[in-house]
Amino acid sequence: MAYDLTPIPIFSDNYVWTLSNPDTGRAVVVDPGDAEPVTRFLEENGLELEAILITHKHWDHVSGIKSLKKRYGTTVYGPARETIDNVDITVSEGQTIDAPGVGMSFRVLDLQGHTAGHIGYLSDVLLFCGDTLFSAGCGRLFDGTAEQLHTSLEKIAGLPDATLICCTHEYTLNNLHFALEVEPGNADIAAYIPEVENMMRQRRPSLPTSLEKERRINPFLRTTFATVRSAVSARSGRPMENDLDCFTALRKWKDEF
Repeated sequence: MAYDLTPIPIFSDNYVWTLSNPDTGRAVVVDPGDAEPVTRFLEENGLELEAILITHKHWDHVSGIKSLKKRYGTTVYGPARETIDNVDITVSEGQTIDAPGVGMSFRVLDLQGHTAGHIGYLSDVLLFCGDTLFSAGCGRLFDGTAEQLHTSLEKIAGLPDATLICCTHEYTLNNLHFALEVEPGNADIAAYIPEVENMMRQRRPSLPTSLEKERRINPFLRTTFATVRSAVSARSGRPMENDLDCFTALRKWKDEF
């Protein structure tokens, strides 16, 4: 099926993902933190908004809901474990959302950790994962736990290599510099940094990224690798007891980077 995937930039580094069908003129948007850029994009492209999908409660992902809902009368889906104003239908893992106007359906995944109720939406090869997994990084811990976030990343890692990670912040370059500090001998990370620098100069998004690429450059998906384990152990001054221990220490290291 033909579809158009567009990251609409908002604020300093957020993206609102827009999935549209050029044949029907219908669209779905994910995490509209600001309504005005989304409305402008829809109007310029002659699109009608069919649904809004929300991954979690943070203001930069939800602040545009009220205005878009009022303008388009669209249905808003959001996480069952979080209270978010103007959400019509709450969903959790195991449920499916149909968007017939776009010609796609979305399988809901529980992706807790960044927040305690965070969810994601999987359609075709596209994963809209909010602030759970970033290119070369992952989300901070707010009211979720390291164990939850680690479990969520393992769930994502179980998807096919071709899965496209549609995350909601342009953090790639900073994340890559951290990743290279963790694995200074990783040639894939070193080679990708100038590519992303060129994208930033041209004001092009580095996203979506593929899961296959993330397996090679993202330290948070590489905590079983000896190179990552040894670096985290050296930083922490103690051996890592298991994968979760390594992940937790790595997340703390990134917080201090």
